[in-house]
Amino acid sequence: MGKFVIKEAKNGVKFDLKATNGEVIASSEVYTTITACKKGIASVVKNSAVAGIEDQTVEGFETLKNPKFEIYADKKGEFRFRLKATNGQIIATGEGYKEKKSCKNGIESVKKNAAGAAIEKEEK
Repeated sequence: MGKFVIKEAKNGVKFDLKATNGEVIASSEVYTTITACKKGIASVVKNSAVAGIEDQTVEGFETLKNPKFEIYADKKGEFRFRLKATNGQIIATGEGYKEKKSCKNGIESVKKNAAGAAIEKEEK
């Protein structure tokens, strides 16, 4: 089972979703308060369970309604994903992957690990 880890950031707090093996599979933006951060976590749990996958690396891709995971290529040519909530806000992002298959595995890991994940605060 995965876990959300809330940690201090430069201008507030953010969270990482970690898999059972401790690897970070998704990260959030910076929130100004812990309460807002926890709402972001709740949004990831809720939206990741029902989000479709929009592959923006395919020519003529079908645009899906939010919530959705978007797969895209970054400036380095790596595959990344972002999870958008129903309102279109980006609520979590993944790391860069060399292979699209690995990026898709990252999305599946978010779906699997977010549901029922514990929330803890990182100790200094």
